[in-house]
Amino acid sequence: MSTYAVIESGGKQYKVEQGTSLLVDRLRAKEGEKVSLRPVMFRDGDVLTAAKELEKVKVEATVAEHLRGKKIKVFKYKPKKGYRRRAGHRSELTRLDVTEVKLLSRKPATAKKEEPAKDEKPAEKKPAAKKAPAKKPAAKKEPAKKPAAKAKKPAAKASSKKPAAKAKAKKAKPAAKKDD
Repeated sequence: MSTYAVIESGGKQYKVEQGTSLLVDRLRAKEGEKVSLRPVMFRDGDVLTAAKELEKVKVEATVAEHLRGKKIKVFKYKPKKGYRRRAGHRSELTRLDVTEVKLLSRKPATAKKEEPAKDEKPAEKKPAAKKAPAKKPAAKKEPAKKPAAKAKKPAAKASSKKPAAKAKAKKAKPAAKKDD
């Protein structure tokens, strides 16, 4: 049986063996740099899928080149409506050459935080200072009022609805007299 791993890159999974070449979505690494890939599964006789077991798997590749994929043409069309849209797309890709796929005997070392020497006592933590009770928020100031906007005069057409005729009609109406 051959040793291989399934790795994840850019939300997609790829089956890789030592010496294979694959195209993945563009990575930020420069050409010639070594890249460590995240394994999802490893097979070397046994199949490893548990997260703790996969920490011991090492999958490395070198960036061979950055390139662009084949152009994909997109054409949208709705008959009898005069709707036509044409667009194109080229994916930004990276070619990786897999250099190493192996299971390590122990988890690889990671960057450790500075630890105090065994002779020295760790720095004692000072008790946290008591916090003052929370202050009440200051009374909100009312924003200065702006002067009211002046009412616009009615348009000329609105005023030309014979206001004089209305005034005459009011004057012409005789007041009702009471004869008691």
